[in-house]
Amino acid sequence: MSRNRFAVIGVGRYGTQIANKLSAKGAEVFAFDNNLDRIENIKENVALAVQLDTTDQKAMLSQKINEMDAAVVAIGENFEATILTVMNLLDFKVPRVIVRASGENQKRILKSLGIEEILAPEEEFASLVAEQLINPNITAFLQLPDNYEVAEIKAPRGIANRSLEDIDLVNKYNLTLITIKRCYEEEKNGEVVREEHILGVPRAETVVYTTDTLIVFGTLDNVKRFLEING
Repeated sequence: MSRNRFAVIGVGRYGTQIANKLSAKGAEVFAFDNNLDRIENIKENVALAVQLDTTDQKAMLSQKINEMDAAVVAIGENFEATILTVMNLLDFKVPRVIVRASGENQKRILKSLGIEEILAPEEEFASLVAEQLINPNITAFLQLPDNYEVAEIKAPRGIANRSLEDIDLVNKYNLTLITIKRCYEEEKNGEVVREEHILGVPRAETVVYTTDTLIVFGTLDNVKRFLEING
């Protein structure tokens, strides 16, 4: 897997946790904050830590934030700074912009700007955020002892339109399929609505589609290997 370059903007407690988790997973992390003490506290754990006003486009460009694979905005205490930073990142066309929000009003404003990945610190663990950044196909996971986990993963392209018998998760990847979440389009009140439903216990002849989400049990390494081979 190629080395990923991530900007973490705002390294308070929550942003620091995300930056540290990303670094531990081998990502190249660039931390930015206008608070020098926070930068000093994290500089030994990341590739680069810089005191920076991310509401200033020229300052951001000086650090080549426009070349990042993704940016996490975890400013938290200053929503105006969050909005200006997000707008700069969108102008730079950073491929993924993930933003911390507090409350429904902030979420609504961010969604109106086109932000789809919004973090609620009281709900999102830093380890999950880091894993989703490193492996975008993993939408959720439950960490278990001995490096095992239950993971929700978007069906990778390599298994699309193939039966579970043909994919053979157990023997080829040492993964156990628990169930599948499948998207269905239903008409409600004159509008087409997409909803997810659980298939129950999948059968060997069940065909997997690209819009499916697989819920699997296994080690993190085996989940990653499955995604790398079939991505």
